[in-house]
Amino acid sequence: MARIAGVDLPKNKRIEIGLTYIYGIGLSRSQEILKQIKLNNNIRVKDLNDEQIVLIRNILNSEYEIEGDLRRLESINIKRLMEINCYKGKRHRIGLPLRGQRTRTNARTKRGSKKTMAGKKKAPRK
Repeated sequence: MARIAGVDLPKNKRIEIGLTYIYGIGLSRSQEILKQIKLNNNIRVKDLNDEQIVLIRNILNSEYEIEGDLRRLESINIKRLMEINCYKGKRHRIGLPLRGQRTRTNARTKRGSKKTMAGKKKAPRK
């Protein structure tokens, strides 16, 4: 099992898909990395040798923000928005969508589920 950036990659998946298990790496970035080291996308993670794993690790460490560093950077950016009291920061603070989505009827995951609904009839007991 290959362990890259603190993440155990699934051994039966193709390396192209396996790299996407690392936070901050999607499919296109994964393909870009494999193209840089001239590695076939269809190789399974379990078939990688140690040299190939080291090459992938070196590229990830030198060129990309991934895992803990990226999460920390995102949280710092959100805290900054909240501190300067901008619109997006206010929406983060009260837990509502911040990119113009409708909230009157949708946005259940952000607003939480309603406890009671007006006009809803209860089923009669038998």
